[in-house]
Amino acid sequence: MDVLRQLRGFYREKRHYLLLSILALAAATAVGLITPNLLRKLIDEVIVPLKFDEVPMLALSVLAVVIVKACLQFAHGFFGGRLGNYLAYRLRNACYEKLQFLSFRYYDTARTGDLMSRLTGDLEAIRNFIGFGFAQLLNVFFMVIFGSVMMFSINWQLTLVTLITMPFLAVVALRFESKIHPAFQEMRLALSSLTTAVQENVTGVRTVKSFAREAYEVEKFSHRNERYKDNQIFAAELWSRFFPMMELLASVSVAILLGVGGTLVIKEQMSLGELVAFFSLIWYIIGPVWGLGFHINNYTQSKASGERVLEVLNQPIDVRDKEHALDLDASRVKGEVVFDHVTFAYGNKMPAVKDIHFTAKPGAVIGFLGGTGSGKSTIIQLMMRAYDVNQGSIRLDGVDIREFKVRSLRAQIATVFQETFLFSSTIRNNIAYGMKQVDMDDIIRAAKLAKAHDFIMEMPEGYDTVVGERGMGLSGGQKQRIAIARALLKNPRILILDDATSAVDMETEHEIQSGFQEVMRGRTTLIIAHRISSLRHADQIIVMDEGRMVQSGTHAELIEVPGPYQDVYRIQYADYLARAGGRGEGPTHEA
Repeated sequence: MDVLRQLRGFYREKRHYLLLSILALAAATAVGLITPNLLRKLIDEVIVPLKFDEVPMLALSVLAVVIVKACLQFAHGFFGGRLGNYLAYRLRNACYEKLQFLSFRYYDTARTGDLMSRLTGDLEAIRNFIGFGFAQLLNVFFMVIFGSVMMFSINWQLTLVTLITMPFLAVVALRFESKIHPAFQEMRLALSSLTTAVQENVTGVRTVKSFAREAYEVEKFSHRNERYKDNQIFAAELWSRFFPMMELLASVSVAILLGVGGTLVIKEQMSLGELVAFFSLIWYIIGPVWGLGFHINNYTQSKASGERVLEVLNQPIDVRDKEHALDLDASRVKGEVVFDHVTFAYGNKMPAVKDIHFTAKPGAVIGFLGGTGSGKSTIIQLMMRAYDVNQGSIRLDGVDIREFKVRSLRAQIATVFQETFLFSSTIRNNIAYGMKQVDMDDIIRAAKLAKAHDFIMEMPEGYDTVVGERGMGLSGGQKQRIAIARALLKNPRILILDDATSAVDMETEHEIQSGFQEVMRGRTTLIIAHRISSLRHADQIIVMDEGRMVQSGTHAELIEVPGPYQDVYRIQYADYLARAGGRGEGPTHEA
């Protein structure tokens, strides 16, 4: 019950619903025990003495009991349903909120399908148990206690003999719980893996088809589906092993009752009505104990699900505000960025960046060039405080960025990532994302600066055109230009461009770069690019290799010095240099 205790805070305000649900079900159980007494009276006082004139009254009494019991069961369902849905609502909100604030480090290993499974199937299992299962599990004990008391009141010797198998039945049920819980944990993991496979396949369906890997994906899904099937079969085998044993023990109790009770009736030491009442009451005890496995099954499922949900809720947030973190005043931010001998590693891996040091004066443009895995993207993620540095510090206007509130810091930064993400919404909403209030004129201006306005206006509904999931229906260049417009609309003090024009052609890149000249004026800009044409006007270009700074200078300085920058320059402008005889600074944008 430790998991359920940890979840108690999510339904504490509505705990009276739980109490009312339990009381209603307990009362329905108590009222139901009137029926065996009515049966005893019907047989001993009406049928045997042939007093049939009392039958209507007894029939009405039974009907009254049924109606009262139904009303109480309705109350149990009503309050249980309200409680379960309230809990699921709060848990779902809490999980989603936690996912929003978890650090990038968590998402480095998290799987989308697994998280979806936790917020749907696992939450549903918890909702059902807290809303109904917990009360029904407690009701097992109510029924056993109430039924036993009534049986003892009729014939205590027969009660002791009849219930002799009950302890064994309870032991088997508890043994079943200890076996089935790990099985359900494995089943949840297998289902999560299955959900992940479906999510990844649907998201990457174009990649699958372009490589003709449909058969491979079917086989991969089949393997994961087989794992889930095997877990289901194992759980079914546990049920098939334990339930026949529980049924056997229950049947032994009934056989003892019929044998001993029948003998007592024949010897006139017990009335026929008492035996019938006894037979009805034994099922009030056997039924719940026998069904204990079912309720334990529900409990173990909710326990396994609760552990998975709590795993998300209890995840530590690596990057968080200090106790007295500062709020950045946008009007006072100058934009001076200093990397002071920064070193950072992802987990226990080798450092991704080592001893990075540079200063970006307010309004300066700093470019980064390097191969894949050289540490360029890590630098901009550290600037955003996606991660905190291991050594050194990053300062904004002379203050360590760890002293600022994370939200306040990121409000001053706009980033255009190489991998563009658009929401399944209108183009207008995608550009305005992150802005609470914005005029349409500002959206259009940002789109024009990003060279996106013309193609947007050619869309069926212009800015109100709904793009597909992840921007489906748009070309890579179109998505990238919308993402650029989104960043420009934010009007940040620091602009980060992570290979932001990689998906556009050279002509469009030149047009966007022209727009950037206006936008970058007065802003500190960090640019990651593979094209030297995107960096040539930077105030400082830093060349990265294996996480280290290997070169630094302006474009004019670096092309004159043998090294990685000059090598890249010669590769990208090989044709031009061949025509120029290897001399000259290289082609201009206009050339």
